[in-house]
Amino acid sequence: MPKPLQGVRVADFSHVIAGPLATQFLNLLGAEVIKVEPPAGDPMRFYTRDPGRRGMAEPFVGANAGKKSVVLDLKTDEGRAAARALIASADIFVENYRPGVADRLGLGASDLTQAHPSLIYCSVSGFGQSGPMRNYPAIDQVIQSVSGLMLLSGHEGEPAERVGFPIVDTYSALLAAFAILAAYTQRERDPARRGQVVDVSMLDAAMVMMASVAVPMMLSGQAPVRAGNRGFSGAPTADTFPTAAGEITIGAVQQVQVERLFRVLGCAELLDDPRFAAPDARLKNDAALRSLLIDRFITQDADAWETALAAAGVPAGKVRDIGSALSLDQLEGRGLFLDLPGGERILNAGFCFERDGPGTENGAPALGADTDEILGSLAARRMAD
Repeated sequence: MPKPLQGVRVADFSHVIAGPLATQFLNLLGAEVIKVEPPAGDPMRFYTRDPGRRGMAEPFVGANAGKKSVVLDLKTDEGRAAARALIASADIFVENYRPGVADRLGLGASDLTQAHPSLIYCSVSGFGQSGPMRNYPAIDQVIQSVSGLMLLSGHEGEPAERVGFPIVDTYSALLAAFAILAAYTQRERDPARRGQVVDVSMLDAAMVMMASVAVPMMLSGQAPVRAGNRGFSGAPTADTFPTAAGEITIGAVQQVQVERLFRVLGCAELLDDPRFAAPDARLKNDAALRSLLIDRFITQDADAWETALAAAGVPAGKVRDIGSALSLDQLEGRGLFLDLPGGERILNAGFCFERDGPGTENGAPALGADTDEILGSLAARRMAD
């Protein structure tokens, strides 16, 4: 059985993270993704601290393995003509230029969808293709700032702080891939096979990503309170605690989970204490309960508590660095890792199919590696037509 998007061609005119990661999800599902780069290459080819990897930087490999690379100089008539020929052969077009740039290149939504009515045209930008901030330049951390995301973590009164990885780029990519797949399904169900124009705003995506706090504020008018490592429930038993070695995060939010937690910690008598017997009482006596829990947690290390609490049905996890997390036995055998030629290993799509699931066996392309092949096939196609 073929992969879901086998036979689908994507003309990928995007760069850096949000656009390329969106098309990477399509690539992992079997689409042929042709990455169009300027003569200098996608800037993310050089996002590395290792001089020996410049041109094939680690984050570039992770977001582009399995794609094909074509170099086109869109500042020239020849380059733009080749771009239009490539797009004419594609089902999906993706760009993440600043609004207006694609139009100036003759690659705007109006021009391309008029010429190719079945085309799925997707734009990814900081603020979208409309609105008073449309032309503002943006990158991930700027959207983290504008969206309010930087004032959700930490504690009240502390300076703003960005999430430690490009979370908005990543979520925007997922949302773009989801929207493209929805538009493609819509087209395939349409007797006229009409395409679609998809407008993905990183700011919009960030707001949707924060729906669990944004919607309650919209409905209640009350702003969220910064609560450090405290869980979304606000329960004192959903927090991070020091142990004899390392830290552990507990997610005991239901009464039965709290009862199990107290028993594992050897303090079941707290259930008879009116200060800690019920959720409202525990919240009222938050500081006292936390002090008691810390006294218990520091008697063993985080590994031991994680094992004991999981066995008792209490959500709990040792605080790990990302290297330790990647080494977890749990991750092996789930198709999460892709082993590329040359011994490199990257992440797959993050979900499993029973059969014919996501993946690629090819590494990231060298700059322009497929230019002659792709442009030659387009020329042959024009001659045949």
